[in-house]
Amino acid sequence: MLILASQSGSRKAMLAAAGVPFQAIPAHIDERAIEESQAGKPPEVIALLLAEQKAFAVSCEHRDALVLGSDSLVAVDGKRFDKPRSREEAEAHLCFFSGRTMHLHSAAALVRDGATLWTHAATATLHVREMTQEFIEAYLDAEWPAVAGCVGVFRIEALGVQLFDAIEGDHFTVLGMPLLSVLGALRQFEELPA
Repeated sequence: MLILASQSGSRKAMLAAAGVPFQAIPAHIDERAIEESQAGKPPEVIALLLAEQKAFAVSCEHRDALVLGSDSLVAVDGKRFDKPRSREEAEAHLCFFSGRTMHLHSAAALVRDGATLWTHAATATLHVREMTQEFIEAYLDAEWPAVAGCVGVFRIEALGVQLFDAIEGDHFTVLGMPLLSVLGALRQFEELPA
């Protein structure tokens, strides 16, 4: 059985909706330390490394299982953003994003017996509309703390869709995992029927 190295509600929902049998076991890694050690590298490279490290950590405890790790990073005007640590930080992120282009990098990795078998990264481009301070406050009144665990401070499947004028890229990438590529890899490794 596949193990998802995550407790992300979005990633679990994607796999479940696609009919993929899996068990979710969170990975315990220091994501911020890994990000800091990779300072200066492109966000998609960091997202891939984080996805791989999550899968590797769980794989070490479940040697025979195929483990899926996934991660997403947001960059706006060359600056990387993590999940907001407070409502005030969420508000600051949204104010910065207003009227700018967001690049959301989602990555996935499959690991078995501590060996990486497959990795993939995808990028979606999201055009954030000009937002008033009143909108941002009302948005956070409705969505905080649900968006505290969301890089980019939005859930596209909820009110977060109102942040954008246009989105280029795969819907699943925006949700936080390049699902179509993951499904292809699972078929390749005979975890799903071809």
